[in-house]
Amino acid sequence: MNARPIVCVSKCLGFDKCRYNGVAIHDDFVEKLKPHVDYVTVCPEVEIGLGIPRNPVRVVAHKDEKKLMQPATSKDVTPAMNNFCKTYLGQIGEVDGFLLKSRSPSCGIKDVKIYSRMEKSASIGKGAGFFGSAVMARFPEHPVEDEGRVRNFRIREHFLTQLFAYSKFRHTKKTRSMGALVQFQAESKLLLMAYNQKELKILGRIVANQDKRPVDDVYNLYEEHFHNALCTPARYTSNINVLMHAMGHFSKNLTPQEKEYFFASLERYRNGKIPLSATLSVLRSWIVRFEDGYLNQQTFFEPYPEALVEITDSGKGRKLAK
Repeated sequence: MNARPIVCVSKCLGFDKCRYNGVAIHDDFVEKLKPHVDYVTVCPEVEIGLGIPRNPVRVVAHKDEKKLMQPATSKDVTPAMNNFCKTYLGQIGEVDGFLLKSRSPSCGIKDVKIYSRMEKSASIGKGAGFFGSAVMARFPEHPVEDEGRVRNFRIREHFLTQLFAYSKFRHTKKTRSMGALVQFQAESKLLLMAYNQKELKILGRIVANQDKRPVDDVYNLYEEHFHNALCTPARYTSNINVLMHAMGHFSKNLTPQEKEYFFASLERYRNGKIPLSATLSVLRSWIVRFEDGYLNQQTFFEPYPEALVEITDSGKGRKLAK
């Protein structure tokens, strides 16, 4: 099954020289993701006719509302931007996630400077840009990140896990097959156990379909709860519980040295020294070695392509990601 995620990405992140100053920004993560996803690119500021290069715009808090202003020309481009966001996002079609430009007054999702007036002044706070805010309002269940935040390995792992899980479900849903959904649920069991055990139980009941609902109703209800299950990062304690559960499949066949290495890896993960993917790689090697068919099918052990595993970490956002 071809389950390539569809990702809406800011066009300035290496696709076009469309920044306000007429340049593009090379981003390693965006480049690394290219072979594994289908990108849909967008530059909201160019789309509303601001041109390249252009005078910068800024978010201005005016009484109880925010406006998108261009100080050099005194233009209020708020209506144009709001109309673009509504039209574009209403027609975007299939999409599994968004990767947007940080700090951009249009695309930013958290760290956009907000000003009290259009003229030169100090910022009064931070928030989301206009397009970024519209994305999160219209697609609250989708993974939405910026290229700055995904430098943190826990944020990056959660983003990639959601992205590929939602894409896989989207492709499964197209089959309209109860058998395919049962298989999807079986393969996702440990991942869901790590993320949300309450939703895991609900999803199990939905798949059992004792009420004999039509297949489309089952898929729609499953999708709602599947998104609920993965909407917040798995707690590291829950991941450790699943890792220990999986390790139990092999414990009788492991040497004392192998067990010691695994437990040391768990402690490094617990203390934020390595990402989850580093510990998963140890278990994956045992799954292959001992030919464990049940664990081999579990998404938890390879939630996204191994080529995307990266242990580098900016250190930013660690508390939030935890």
